[in-house]
Amino acid sequence: MQEQHVDLIRPEALDAILIAAASAPAAFAQDEIYIPLISKGFQHQFWQAVKAGADQAADEFGVRITFEGPDNETMVDRQIDMLAAALANNPGAIGFAALDSQAAIPLLRQAHDAGIPVIAFDSGVDSDIPVATATTDNVAAAALAADKMAEFLGGEGKVAVVAHDQTSRTGIDRRDGFLNQIEASYPNIEVVSVQYGAGDQLQSTEVAKAILTANPDLAGMFGTNEGSAIGIVNAVREMSSENIVIIGYDSGKAQTDAIRAGLMAGAITQNPVGIGYETVKAAIAAMNGEEIPEIIDTGFYYYDQSNIDNPEIQAVLYD
Repeated sequence: MQEQHVDLIRPEALDAILIAAASAPAAFAQDEIYIPLISKGFQHQFWQAVKAGADQAADEFGVRITFEGPDNETMVDRQIDMLAAALANNPGAIGFAALDSQAAIPLLRQAHDAGIPVIAFDSGVDSDIPVATATTDNVAAAALAADKMAEFLGGEGKVAVVAHDQTSRTGIDRRDGFLNQIEASYPNIEVVSVQYGAGDQLQSTEVAKAILTANPDLAGMFGTNEGSAIGIVNAVREMSSENIVIIGYDSGKAQTDAIRAGLMAGAITQNPVGIGYETVKAAIAAMNGEEIPEIIDTGFYYYDQSNIDNPEIQAVLYD
């Protein structure tokens, strides 16, 4: 229907059309596979890279995807609303990166009961409903961050953690992976504070400044995601703190710039393009009844000034 013909339709008929359009599923071709992906957000370059991988798989396998997330990673209710809306469109499968590992379980159970396969990505849920989770081994990656921190500190000193949250699987695993490795392997390193900055750069800056103020003899800080790590860098810069070893997680441009400038000692990079690609690939396989592994490990790497320009590292940076 073209715009110039609208005035020829009776108002009550037009109202009926608009109501039907608003309540109908997205306008996909009848035989087109639709797979929505609900992420944790859009504010970090990480999620844009995940989307790029998902788009790549969608083009390769000939399916239609949507990719959306809330404005920031504290908006659990908004993410749940997005998940509910996606499920209302009766998708063939769904990808979901949970902000809260338990809050979405009732909706995911509805998907399961409706025969809609759920693929978790980046962050799993405390449920066996997802048929697979495409993710980084966050416990192992954070343990490596602890090893690198200890290496820089010579095995002794006081450190702190700025984490992005304590509700998502990634937040829990990265925090605990770091803390447990320090406790198990480095008895002369003391963790003096673990604080949460919601993955927000500004909030994490304030959290990190408070930690630095309370601990003038602090030797190192670990940031568990992009916003957390850059918040630490900003705090150290603003307070002119010296000799603080910063280990980060993720590899957006702000972090790679900080490493090149020597403000950050090193960081863990994930493979976000691979996470997005494997999520869509697994969703299609699940729809076809194929066997897929419960955990799809998409890998991680440690990078610093010495290897940031190596081809294998450049391939997984997302700046």
